[in-house]
Amino acid sequence: MSASVSLPLLKRIPPGLWTALAWSAAAVAPIVEYVVMPSGPTYSLNFPRDGLDPVGARALLTLAFVLVLAGSAVLHRRTSPAYALVIAGTVASTVAWRQDEIPPLQFLAVDVALCYIAAIRSRRNSLTAAAAALGVLTCYFMLRLLVGDDSGIAPEPFLALTVVIAWLIGNSARQARAHTEELYARAAAQAVTAERLRIAREMHDTVAHSIGIIALQAGAAARVVETQPARAREAMLTVEKAGRETLSGLRRMLGALREADQDQEGPGQDHGRTPASLQPAGLSDVERLAAEAMAAGVRVEVRRQGRRRPLPADIDLAAFRIVQESVTNAVRHSGADSCLVLVDYRADELAVEVSDRGKGGGTSTGSGYGLIGMRERATLLHGDFTAGPRPGGGFLVAVRLPLPATTEAGAT
Repeated sequence: MSASVSLPLLKRIPPGLWTALAWSAAAVAPIVEYVVMPSGPTYSLNFPRDGLDPVGARALLTLAFVLVLAGSAVLHRRTSPAYALVIAGTVASTVAWRQDEIPPLQFLAVDVALCYIAAIRSRRNSLTAAAAALGVLTCYFMLRLLVGDDSGIAPEPFLALTVVIAWLIGNSARQARAHTEELYARAAAQAVTAERLRIAREMHDTVAHSIGIIALQAGAAARVVETQPARAREAMLTVEKAGRETLSGLRRMLGALREADQDQEGPGQDHGRTPASLQPAGLSDVERLAAEAMAAGVRVEVRRQGRRRPLPADIDLAAFRIVQESVTNAVRHSGADSCLVLVDYRADELAVEVSDRGKGGGTSTGSGYGLIGMRERATLLHGDFTAGPRPGGGFLVAVRLPLPATTEAGAT
């Protein structure tokens, strides 16, 4: 949940507006300079003062404005038709002035639209758009040759070069964005795989702890089975309970982990495996986590609702890891001086919420992979996970983990 970064003003302006501004500026400038303003020492053959006197010329120029502005308005939604409208409006403008060439500044709007198309559409579509612009320029160039106009250097070859440059810039932007998305997708997949491996290792530690309890209780029962049958029976009931809980947790976890794509993990990955702990972490350690956060300058208030009772080891561990990740990142990134952890023991689910009123990026690492890990833990246990800014400010992480039916029965 990294903080939203404001784009520079130039990047926040939509491409359609850039297209409309460029074309309108180039179209209005000669009207003001050669028609509206008083007669001066300069005179333009391309924009004669009486060029717009005919009603048809004015109507055609108005149509050109309508076409270009309409195309610019829908450029981000319907790129190909909008691009055609911009080109048609540009041609209509030159016809209104009875020109035999497209003014370079006015053709800049076509280049802007083409650059946008090359940046967001496929290479085939962008090449078709570039070919359309080059085709219009070729028609103007052939017209110049047919009428034998040798009044100056033909601008069409230079405009064709701007078309090529605009397409290259847009295509490079598209390739860069695609590469960035691919890198992020790979990093996210590796983060998911790393989190699943970490969950699997923690599950291994949980199973090892449970097996240790089973072995101790079974040994105790074997020693007193003849002299103290009641204690032996109690020990064997403990063995049965621990075995059932461990088996249930293994079935849930391994059933979900079986869906993981093993090919996502790259060779030589080292995810920093830590030594196995004899006692797995759980929600009973939240108070200790709050004390550590207090030492870092953030007051963590822990509230528990509902009837507190033992939870399956995998659910208890996943809930604690989500709280730990949320609190740790709230300390590092939110800028808040307090944090609230709410643990609600419901009849059929465990609800956990971590909220703060910070002004920073909330409870997230800079890369955003902390969210991926928390969501993965909730998903593996068939839970619901949500995270995002709070309406009143700050950040909220909420997770609901369904509890197996045996949890309530075993606690009674």
